[in-house]
Amino acid sequence: MGIINPSLRLTRRERFLNVFMYKEVDHVPDVEFGYWEETLKRWHREGLPEFVNNDYKADQYFGFEAWYWNEVPVYIPFKKFEYKVLWEDDRRRIFRDETGVVKMDFKEGCGTSIPSFLEYPVKDRETWESYKERFDLENIQYPGFEELKDEWRERDYPLGIFAGGFFGWARDLMGLRGLCNAILREPELVKDMFEFRTKMILKVVEKPLREVKLDFAHWWEDMCYNSGPLISPKHFEELMVPQYQRITEFLREHGVWLNIMDCDGNIERLLPLWLKAGINCHFPCEVKAGSDPVKLRGMFGRELLLMGGIDKRALIEGPKAIDSELERVKPLVEEGGYIPHVDHRVPADVPYSHYLYYLKRKRKIIGLIT
Repeated sequence: MGIINPSLRLTRRERFLNVFMYKEVDHVPDVEFGYWEETLKRWHREGLPEFVNNDYKADQYFGFEAWYWNEVPVYIPFKKFEYKVLWEDDRRRIFRDETGVVKMDFKEGCGTSIPSFLEYPVKDRETWESYKERFDLENIQYPGFEELKDEWRERDYPLGIFAGGFFGWARDLMGLRGLCNAILREPELVKDMFEFRTKMILKVVEKPLREVKLDFAHWWEDMCYNSGPLISPKHFEELMVPQYQRITEFLREHGVWLNIMDCDGNIERLLPLWLKAGINCHFPCEVKAGSDPVKLRGMFGRELLLMGGIDKRALIEGPKAIDSELERVKPLVEEGGYIPHVDHRVPADVPYSHYLYYLKRKRKIIGLIT
């Protein structure tokens, strides 16, 4: 039925690419996005073996295909800031980390481990000019590349490159408030930051594209929340779309047509512009936030490729809700251009028995078991 043809025998690479080209597959790839640490700890009490304590081991234990983020490793030399404790008492410390961000966190055993961000290194044109000098774009390194490239040329799995992004990257340097203020008040500064980022990404991808045939580029932004984007579509189109296009056009010239964007929240208003920019695949499609893959495919057609989109709330509720959720996305699975998995990391309020039931039912939908 649909694109699933059990008589085929495909490699992981062929299966991955065929799904996104709406071609027949023996089954749709069986993958998941991951788990919160607290989830695995709960499942240990409910029957999951103790040695399964991270995403990699969980992928192996549950028998998933190799996670699709097989990527060429990249290291961009960066002159780090000196780590420095600026203030502390018996419970807390304020420090500057090696990226230049000033944070406050609690000492071990004194409170939450999530730090508070107090100050960012890029505040204006002067601090940006100083910061970008810390990057050495002429000496980008690819650890293990020479040892692995012969294997990559003969591989049976998909291989890609992390292309990064713009908004998420700049937010880490300026903070959300600082970046949003700069977009409105200092757009030329933001343009310069994004121009530099484009130069960086093009430098990163050049050598792998020249020496190994890649299958995809992986992007990350996380620039939306439940009600929509953190930037107006107008500013997005002006500041980001031209930069994306320069990179996606270069990738396509070297045979890479699949660009996969990782962005949480409600992505609907930005999708037409991402498609215009050449970013054609999106995940994790958080249903609660409004990024329902069935709805999005109906709006944007087969040009839009998707991953994720299984509402995690169904796994919390139990078998009946899981069956209903999988039936809801089944036509999308059969049409192609879609790999189903939970719409973010599996939260700790999902019982282990519910997750096992979900995997069994999903594997029937994707044609892995009868």
